[in-house]
Amino acid sequence: MTEQVTIIGAGIVGICCALSLQERGIQVRLIDRGEPGQETSFGNAGVVSPWSIIPQAMPGIWKMLPKMLLDPKSALSVRPSFWPKMIPWGLRFLGNSGEKTVREVSDAMEVLCRPSVDLYRRHLHGTGHENLITDSYYIHAFRRPEQADLDGLGYLIRREKGGDLERVDGDELRRLEPAMSEAFKGAIVIKGQARVTAPGRVGAVLAEKAQVQGAEIVQTEVTKLTPAEEGGWQIATAQDTLTASHVVLAAGVWSADLLKPLGLPMPLVAERGYHVEFPTPAVELNNSVMDVDAKVVASSMLGGLRVAGTAEFGSADAPADPRKKQILSRQAKAMMPELDTDEARFWMGRRPSFPDSLPAIGHLKDQEGLYAAFGHSHYGLMMAPKTGELVADIVLDRIPNIDLAPYTPTRF
Repeated sequence: MTEQVTIIGAGIVGICCALSLQERGIQVRLIDRGEPGQETSFGNAGVVSPWSIIPQAMPGIWKMLPKMLLDPKSALSVRPSFWPKMIPWGLRFLGNSGEKTVREVSDAMEVLCRPSVDLYRRHLHGTGHENLITDSYYIHAFRRPEQADLDGLGYLIRREKGGDLERVDGDELRRLEPAMSEAFKGAIVIKGQARVTAPGRVGAVLAEKAQVQGAEIVQTEVTKLTPAEEGGWQIATAQDTLTASHVVLAAGVWSADLLKPLGLPMPLVAERGYHVEFPTPAVELNNSVMDVDAKVVASSMLGGLRVAGTAEFGSADAPADPRKKQILSRQAKAMMPELDTDEARFWMGRRPSFPDSLPAIGHLKDQEGLYAAFGHSHYGLMMAPKTGELVADIVLDRIPNIDLAPYTPTRF
């Protein structure tokens, strides 16, 4: 194969697809309306976790949902106008919460997440920015010590798969992280992790590497994807119409809009996430830390201390909810009492989420030369490098030695 592959979407998934295709000798073109890596990929918590292999739908979650939805400070909210779409998606989500399904999904997540640290280091090698990824623990902190339970299903699955986890008390937590509040009485420390200290910068650096290696980067908005009569694809953009024989769709939540006219509806929703970043925090974290009660993750970054979280279901183009800034700032202060919360920077992004926490990866049915690489929900940063490897092999008709069925775009 000598043709150029066009990738729609230059977030971290699209960039990793480009790098993996280039490693196999394929020319690539990346199309995105914005700068590479500066949309959804920009705002995550920076955790690169080989052990983030537990789906969002877990046994018993249905008992927690009413309380979460009624609490305005909760990590979960649904825009009123979104309920007609939310109900069928939510029922599918709850249908995946049985232990048998959780274990099957976890197996599929493991394939994508486990090699993430090594693959990022390989991609960053030679860029001069290798220090953007650093070894780290991922600490789950609890106010109620009994909740720090290594036999809980999520932690049990990780340990069964070889994860190195340790339960610590509040004093040991504060030895690891002196900035943490004394309200936290226990924690689970997940070892063998890493974190990136500037997610947006990682995207920019890797996109620049792809460009140096010959990638064409086109900044424009794709408006329509149409099969060409002579084969291949016509890509209508805000400027003109491009052609491509092979297209990888990695446009996150916007992928569904491009597929709908092709008769390919997808249960893909915008699970909107927010962060606040404090440029002069006065405290520092040595690792990534999750406040499990609030479901927010804090991490020290090059731009300050970032606290990211929440799952707000709503239209992708709805404006940000300004109330989230104050809620997240208060949660950050509750985690780290000495944190300076002045001059907080506020951000909102749109996670592309399927009801089973798995992405769509692979050839799209009856659409010659069109491939899916979207729907990574909370796990995009972890899953992106392996997704790139799989997509590159699939485009080249090299069948990976793994079961691709869990990621098939037609599984719903």
